[in-house]
Amino acid sequence: MLHTTHFHRAGQAGKALRIFLLLLVVLFGLALLYTWITLSYNYSDGERAGYIQKISRKGWICKTWEGDLALVNLPGQPAEIFAFSVRDDEVAAQINALIGKRVSLSYEEHVGVPTNCFAETRYYVIGVREVKTAELP
Repeated sequence: MLHTTHFHRAGQAGKALRIFLLLLVVLFGLALLYTWITLSYNYSDGERAGYIQKISRKGWICKTWEGDLALVNLPGQPAEIFAFSVRDDEVAAQINALIGKRVSLSYEEHVGVPTNCFAETRYYVIGVREVKTAELP
């Protein structure tokens, strides 16, 4: 009788462990699905024009490009800074080449990304173009 009880307890412990591991796998899968959805679908998109102030590659493990765009304001007004992130190295190189110049950044806003490993901001720049300013006579 002791042998049967011992095996029964061992079977219950094994079953509980399998259920626990299955629960962990399901939770991990749901977290991955949620992350994929927040990175795949954007809340909004648009363009911002201004002058690139800085862009730098940051992060201990997950390296992303983080930058600031000084938005064009009326004379005498303080500059508004648009903080952005870039995940594509080619786009970051294009932005880096245009530091100090007037540009238009195309971006997507991703809300609810669960960690800043993917970017420090919710604004992901996907394109850049230089904006030529009219010269004054």
